[in-house]
Amino acid sequence: MTDGVVVTGYGATTPLGGDAASTWEALLAGRSGVGTTKAEWTERFDLPVHISAQLAVEPTDVLARVQARRMDRCEQVAVVAAREAWAHAGLGEPGQPGDVVEPERLAVVIGAGIGGAPTLLAQDDLLEEHGLRKVSPLTVPMLMPNGPAAMVSLEYAARGGVHSPASACATGAEAIAWAYRLLKAGEVDVVLAGGAESCIVPITVAGFVQARTLSQRNDEPEKASRPFDTGRDGFVLGEGAGVVALEREEFAKARGATVHGRLAGIGLTSDAYHITGPEPEGVGQSRAMRKAVETAGLEPSDVTHVNCHATSTVVGDVGETKAIRKALGDHPVLTAPKGALGHLVGGAGAVEGIITMLSVQRDVIPPTINLEDKDPGVELDVVSGEPRETTVDAAVNNSFGFGGHNASLLFTKA
Repeated sequence: MTDGVVVTGYGATTPLGGDAASTWEALLAGRSGVGTTKAEWTERFDLPVHISAQLAVEPTDVLARVQARRMDRCEQVAVVAAREAWAHAGLGEPGQPGDVVEPERLAVVIGAGIGGAPTLLAQDDLLEEHGLRKVSPLTVPMLMPNGPAAMVSLEYAARGGVHSPASACATGAEAIAWAYRLLKAGEVDVVLAGGAESCIVPITVAGFVQARTLSQRNDEPEKASRPFDTGRDGFVLGEGAGVVALEREEFAKARGATVHGRLAGIGLTSDAYHITGPEPEGVGQSRAMRKAVETAGLEPSDVTHVNCHATSTVVGDVGETKAIRKALGDHPVLTAPKGALGHLVGGAGAVEGIITMLSVQRDVIPPTINLEDKDPGVELDVVSGEPRETTVDAAVNNSFGFGGHNASLLFTKA
């Protein structure tokens, strides 16, 4: 089967809002989701970073108490985002096999970059302090990397395959790319795809601190994440999830679904260069963008907008713009949502994929906040200050992860 892949629903829970709509509106308004970390452990550890981008709405405010207690926080946010995407797509009542799509024709592809580490750490503490009897029998289902995807598959009786890519910061985008491949191959009709992450815990913060990748602008949390700005000093760790409902175009048409956008092309490459650093010339990143353009059957000149990975690191931001120029030219207009969202790690690519699709659908590009003095090495147009209303017929969303993972998604209008 060769019909197209379309987006019929989307959902998110982020530091800017408890759903996709509130996240989008806050992004357009230039608000920041970064603040002082609210956790009891911040007083116990002498860590130089006291800021993070925590959820605007707690998943326990949405999920039933008993259900929430059986899931790691990463699994909770995945289920919250998936519920919104499912309802938005009009796919029927949860847990009713065959209502709109047959279970064997429904798949889930949701990944996490880190996953259930909070559960692992908490249960290990209980084992060491109180012994075996205090360890939860749900420990493994809560910490396993495929937990978010598995929990979503159970909620919607998905029997067409459950997949869990783990590619660090590229995870959410890569999950959407794999969903694209499943649909283009005709293996299923509908895929719930995306990424989730919630791992703002001492060891993760400490590890990133030691790697010198986190911002230490503790006195001004809302200004800490500064993509492309000369004053940037690292990213801000965040949490959240994004899920899209993707369908074969013919299936969506047959059931009369509303189509919000088209996932027209994907590009997946790897650097094989360094475990944390990108290849200096941006060769892998450029290849990912070009592959996305090629699979969409377009030319680089057709891409008018790039939603950048830009995390607010000193080297990465400028390197990405060089890769964009190499792959697409000097004409695309850029934005970087992590200035407002922080870095959602495994959830970033999916949430920002939704943002990219909305830019295409609504012909508006959200601003990059905290961009006060653009780095002279960034030789492209970056939207800042106010949203920019402009025709966006085709846009690329970039996600790059530790390990040399490069993922580019190309969205076009419905």
